[in-house]
Amino acid sequence: MYLTQSLHRAVQQGPDQVATVFGDRVRTNRDVAGRVARLAGALRALGVEVGDRVALLAHNSDVFHEYMYAVWWVGGAVNPVNTRWSVKEMAYSLGESDTRVLLVDDAFAPLVAQLRELWDGLDAVVYCGSGPVPEGMAGYEELIAGHEPVEDLRLGGDRLAGLFYTGGTTGFPKGVMLSHANILASAHSLIAASQGAVRRGGRPLHTAPLFHLAAISGWCAQNTVGGSHVFVPSFVTADLLKLIPEHRPTSVTLVPAMIRTLMDDPSVGEYDLSSVERIGYGASPISETLLTRAMTAFPRADFTQAYGMTEMAPGITLLAPPDHLQPRLLRSAGRALPGVDVRVVDPADVEVPRGTVGEVVARGANMMLGYWNKPEETADALRGGWMHTGDAGYMDEDGYLYIVDRLKDMIVTGGENVYSAEVENALATHPAIASSAVIGVPDPTWGERVHAVIVLKPGHTTTPDDIRAHCKTLIAGYKAPRTCDFVDTMPLSPAGKILKRDLRKPHWNTTTRSVN
Repeated sequence: MYLTQSLHRAVQQGPDQVATVFGDRVRTNRDVAGRVARLAGALRALGVEVGDRVALLAHNSDVFHEYMYAVWWVGGAVNPVNTRWSVKEMAYSLGESDTRVLLVDDAFAPLVAQLRELWDGLDAVVYCGSGPVPEGMAGYEELIAGHEPVEDLRLGGDRLAGLFYTGGTTGFPKGVMLSHANILASAHSLIAASQGAVRRGGRPLHTAPLFHLAAISGWCAQNTVGGSHVFVPSFVTADLLKLIPEHRPTSVTLVPAMIRTLMDDPSVGEYDLSSVERIGYGASPISETLLTRAMTAFPRADFTQAYGMTEMAPGITLLAPPDHLQPRLLRSAGRALPGVDVRVVDPADVEVPRGTVGEVVARGANMMLGYWNKPEETADALRGGWMHTGDAGYMDEDGYLYIVDRLKDMIVTGGENVYSAEVENALATHPAIASSAVIGVPDPTWGERVHAVIVLKPGHTTTPDDIRAHCKTLIAGYKAPRTCDFVDTMPLSPAGKILKRDLRKPHWNTTTRSVN
């Protein structure tokens, strides 16, 4: 299996069908294949050899589509850089992976001088923006026009397809090594489980950043069955509402916070959103209230929730469309994808009884090769042949998985274990609360106390006492927040997850440890 096969198939079966849409720019499968073959020739001329890493630092566009295929065409490995990192973090990923060729767009071209100072191993920088080519860079379009097409090496299988740096909520980023077979296995699982949501001729709208595996997996799945792609640089509610009626995408992937923003736009009912057949979401569950609102706004759309991680390329479980019609399942992460084994285990890696909280572990053909240049971390994560997710959860009798916390996010207060997700679920039912995060903070009496960080809905007010009283009607008193902070926004990871380490930091920065 090799990842460029889908492009060859697309040209064979629909050369003049639309492949990519970006703004006013529309390209067919024939167009894309020709450009990819020439870009691959340019990469080879720049010194890219089999196994070399090639990075892209850019917002979403059709360049992503061509870049991924071209790097694989010459047997290289992609390294999509997290656009939300600091320059230092970007340079770290380039240097740690020994990346020698970097593509940048208009937004990130001004950072190249700093990146070169921090990582002097960049042999070539390719400018793929729309303005004049900056000094010291090669022009993307000029490279494509100036090089002859080369033959696809058609390398795949267990060969390295890409390095994908984890943007998780804990620890320093690590380069996750994924093979062609890993990425394709995940895409095939998604196709099999989606119940027609990923279909031939589909047209996904890419709003989630394409350096993230969730977006790449959806892109790859659509390529596998055949279809086209609409790219937008980032999520902007007003732009999205105008774009959907114009380009008629069939699917879109969002995080619940994005769905809520769309639903809160007073003009949402003025737009024809009927082309959307599927809304995929992840990073967190969706409330029944928000789901009902979204189903009204998108009358033809089925909803799917995916749970996964970069190390699993990324799919682990899926909450399918019929599951969303059962309110009791809306807090579930779904059931194991086809081809993926999932267990919940104790610290000795023994599977625990159903309904018992333990660590979620998974394995399958989509499981990573390992962490780049980190054999000890790889051995620990993959001990016993299972990927240890670091997530705490339980499985019900029907095989539905429920995530209750990151293991290290567990709060121990007065000797009792409190999983923050349970408290957050209670907070979500409060009429004044838009979103929340629950953390443990130091407490002289209890060791740690349950503390809530809360974003209120516009025009609403409440008090910590009211919030605590509300929660105590739903969960045990020791689980209810003893203290609260009210904030305007939450710090979010690229995957849309709340960065609890940032919320904890002010409370623990004067201590020698982060838990009691």
